[in-house]
Amino acid sequence: MEGHGPQKSSPLARDLTRAFNGYHKHTVLLKKNLKETHAFFREMRQNYSNTCAAHQPGQFSCISFPSHEEEFLRNTVGAAPYILVLGQDCAARYQLLNCLLGERLLPLGPQAGHACHGGQGSTCKRRKLCFTHGKQTRLSLALPGQYELVHQLVANCGRWDTVPREDLEILDECEDPAHRQAELEITLHHPMLQEAKVMVVPCPSVQPIEEAIEDCTRSAIPIVLYAVNQDSLSSEQVADLWKVKEILSFPICFVRLPNLSEDSSEPGQRFEKDKSKLQKQLLSHGLLTCPMGNCSCGAPTQMPTPGAKPQSVLGENFERLHRILVPFTRQVLQNQQVEAASLLNGLHCRCLDLFINQAFDMQRDLQITPRRLEYTREKEGELFTSLMAIANRKQEEMKDMIVETLGSMKEQLLEDAANLEFTDIIVTTNGDPVTSKEIKSCIHQIQDLIVVRLNQAVANKLISSVDYLRESFVGTLERCLDSLEKSHIESSVHNITSNHLKQLLNAAYHVEVTFHSGSSVTRLFWEQIKQIIHRITFVNPPAITPEWKRKVAQDAIESLSAAKLARSICSQFRTRLNSSHEAFAASLRQLEERHTGRLERTEDLWLRVRKDHAPRLARLSLESRSLRDVLLHGKPKLGRELGRGQYGVVYLCDNWGGHYPCALKSVVPPDDKHWNDLALEFHYTRTLPKHERLVDLHGSVIDHTYAGGSSIAVLLIMERLHRDLYTGLKAGLSLQERLQIALDVVEGIRFLHNQGLLHRDIKLKNVLLDKQNRAKITDLGFCKPEAMMSGSIVGTPIHMAPELFTGANAPARTTRPERLPCFDEECWQLMEACWNGDPSQRPLLGIVEPSLQSMMVRLCCGSEQKSSSLEDSS
Repeated sequence: MEGHGPQKSSPLARDLTRAFNGYHKHTVLLKKNLKETHAFFREMRQNYSNTCAAHQPGQFSCISFPSHEEEFLRNTVGAAPYILVLGQDCAARYQLLNCLLGERLLPLGPQAGHACHGGQGSTCKRRKLCFTHGKQTRLSLALPGQYELVHQLVANCGRWDTVPREDLEILDECEDPAHRQAELEITLHHPMLQEAKVMVVPCPSVQPIEEAIEDCTRSAIPIVLYAVNQDSLSSEQVADLWKVKEILSFPICFVRLPNLSEDSSEPGQRFEKDKSKLQKQLLSHGLLTCPMGNCSCGAPTQMPTPGAKPQSVLGENFERLHRILVPFTRQVLQNQQVEAASLLNGLHCRCLDLFINQAFDMQRDLQITPRRLEYTREKEGELFTSLMAIANRKQEEMKDMIVETLGSMKEQLLEDAANLEFTDIIVTTNGDPVTSKEIKSCIHQIQDLIVVRLNQAVANKLISSVDYLRESFVGTLERCLDSLEKSHIESSVHNITSNHLKQLLNAAYHVEVTFHSGSSVTRLFWEQIKQIIHRITFVNPPAITPEWKRKVAQDAIESLSAAKLARSICSQFRTRLNSSHEAFAASLRQLEERHTGRLERTEDLWLRVRKDHAPRLARLSLESRSLRDVLLHGKPKLGRELGRGQYGVVYLCDNWGGHYPCALKSVVPPDDKHWNDLALEFHYTRTLPKHERLVDLHGSVIDHTYAGGSSIAVLLIMERLHRDLYTGLKAGLSLQERLQIALDVVEGIRFLHNQGLLHRDIKLKNVLLDKQNRAKITDLGFCKPEAMMSGSIVGTPIHMAPELFTGANAPARTTRPERLPCFDEECWQLMEACWNGDPSQRPLLGIVEPSLQSMMVRLCCGSEQKSSSLEDSS
């Protein structure tokens, strides 16, 4: 077959090609970031699947993609741009296609044959066309997504410039279903087709519109174009357009084509100030919703807001089609990528915040758990010592208490004994004598009555004497133990140990004094009882009467020794306390051993989070955010150099993202560590709420073409101020201005501290001044939450805290600035306090700030009043 060589691109095709090329480049970056994110999450799940189960269940369970977000991201990065050409009829579609490719590839006018009237009963049966890229021009018939048909095309019989009409149409005599459904694939060596396919839908009589665009619903981002060559749309065409919108959910670019008979050399002939009939119709049917596309000139009346959802547009000036079609195409393509990058960055930030919060929790665990264990040991020891002291000093008080208790209870005990009904012994109503065995059982039961009643009374009084200790010790112990047990690595061990410890507490400190049969008190008591029994049974067997029972109880009570009873009770108390104390200490040692192993694993995990996991995720977050920023606002233009620092160069940037003027800090990280540090800096800075004492960070862009493509630079776009504090001091600042700057800096640092961040590099160059000499803090390169710090010393030596100097730099600890004449005593004292060599002796910022405010009022307002009085006197 003879056909075309390489195609020449029109200006419109070149601009569209650049738009598609940019889309593909950004898709590569998006796909790379998504792939690395998947790999990172997979690694985290594998690393923590066992660790989390034994460490803190569910700790990193959200390190994953929500299913709907993952599906959207996969579809977006896998989607290819697709130009879908719709139109009122074949002539309109073909005319627009020729315009896009910059060549008359499809027949128009008389060459195209009879007119096509769309869905109005025309016999026109032109098939679907699919334009793809190839080095050789080629035409073929193929079933969509299946196979090529063996068919002799007219174009294959000789050389052609325009696709033969016979190859475009389905002949009436054709009865082969496959041949009727086949689409005509046209392969061209055209630059734009290398970036995006183009599909021209068939006549409605060949295939309904919903079936024709089905291919565009799968892994494609359609650029939907609708060619209009009449003044208005028919009802059938409006209905088809609504079907398209419902299926694709993408905006449509309506293109008003000139009549082929019109003189195209008069591009302004369609200019109108009022809405055209077509525009009114599109607006009335909801197919056009905003004045973005000016119908007459074909150029947007207002630029679309970055990140706004693209809207359908209408261009009625065909000569200026590129002015509306190219921005429309870019916005449709960018909208998908911006949404994907934003979604991906949101996931990065959520997981990064999780890592940082977990680092806080792990650091707190490492600090608090040993203190809790020590606190528990100390408090239990204090409780044990206090209770033992009570047991030792209460013996005399207990003896008196027993005597007093027996005295107060005696009559009631005697009465209760007289009325006691014996169990397992049959006593006659007249109290006839019984056997010695039965007498012994009766005496046993009377003794039990006395012991039980006496035990209750004595125990209640003893318990009340130590209740205040239970309130002050046991509640605190139980709460502390509960927190220790909850943080234990194994929930099953936690339950067993917790219950055991609580039982120990109950056994040790819920004091219940009882008399045991083996105690010396009871043995003494029983010796007295045996003598009574012996005397009674061998002299004259008694009658079991109330008087006898009262007499037995009387003798039993009088035989008790209060001193021995008190000594026995206190001895039992001490024995129980010692036993419980030893059991408690043993259990606490076991718990401490288990926590030691857990804390070692926690410290290892904390180190990995700080050194590896959070920085790597922060880098992914920086990349996804930078991709979003460059999609929305483009790459910033570097102006003149403003200054250089240790880690980057600062340039002027006239405007970017609606901000102007801006400062642009260009950083070329030399290795992964610097990349990760920069990424964490960006995350901390970007997540901070806006504050008037901090320099605003507007966004970031990763420049892959920096220095001619030899390196990759991160461009941080931020608020531009007048000068830094170093330059301001050199130029001269009044005392009032110095105090105000000091207050501004303190306010900024306090805000950072309230956000959980430490700056760690406050110095003259990192304090910027506006034109009114109000200060803002910048450069959060070393700024981190305390939980994310590694312990390494960072910052600028001359501005470091004295205790950070070690080794050869140790003499710098004693170096201090000189006292200037303008520093009065209060000012100088505050300065000396702030650089005290002992950190614990330095004033907190909450004290520094009101001190500065006081000096500001006293020194500055006083000088103003003095100046005012001098002026009045003159």
